[in-house]
Amino acid sequence: LAVIVAVLALTAAKAVNANTRRVPAYRVETAEKQVAVTFNAAWGDETTDAVLALLDDYDIKATFFFVGTFAEKYPESVKKIANAGHEIANHSMRHTDPTKQTYAEIAADISECNDLLFSLTGAKPALYRAPAGAYDNNTIEAAESLGMTAIQWSADSVDWKNPSPEKIKERILSKTEAGGILLFHLGKENTVQALPEIIETLQNECYTFVTVSALLPEGERAVDRNGVVRAGDG
Repeated sequence: LAVIVAVLALTAAKAVNANTRRVPAYRVETAEKQVAVTFNAAWGDETTDAVLALLDDYDIKATFFFVGTFAEKYPESVKKIANAGHEIANHSMRHTDPTKQTYAEIAADISECNDLLFSLTGAKPALYRAPAGAYDNNTIEAAESLGMTAIQWSADSVDWKNPSPEKIKERILSKTEAGGILLFHLGKENTVQALPEIIETLQNECYTFVTVSALLPEGERAVDRNGVVRAGDG
């Protein structure tokens, strides 16, 4: 009887786990006023030099999530970003919706992009951001199987829609909080124009800027259903 009860309990636990929706990291719980600036690199690299110069002016290290096809097209830009000391991260190989892929396809896609970025920079990406922010349990678990953390964002500039620099500033500043992850894109001139005021405003509010990996707690950590990362095993 005891064996039967144990088997039933294990089966029930597996069923609950299978039905639990996994969530990537949107924000980090922290008492410090830290935020991470991130850029998705999926299209053009026209603003790469301007973004790097701006980040250098303010002594900020950002995290860049590269699509593999971008890295293939602009390898020198990827190397330039890495050589400037910024964090190199994975945004898939071909910007394919992972919720329409199998677990094996997602893992293969992430691995292919990892291999490419490593060949260009010598750095093994530790972070993965799904294309268009689309994800399911397979997406997160495939990334984790490769030793990576799935990352989203807490403040979205929506710069890809080409809003004015003022609108970008308003969106980001209205959503910024301690432990936040700010999302921008390479190749957008409006972002380059908005960033100085965003950075200066946050600096005046005593925020400091770190990479996403530096923002994440060391050791054991857990992500709650709202995507908030906390130290510990939950």
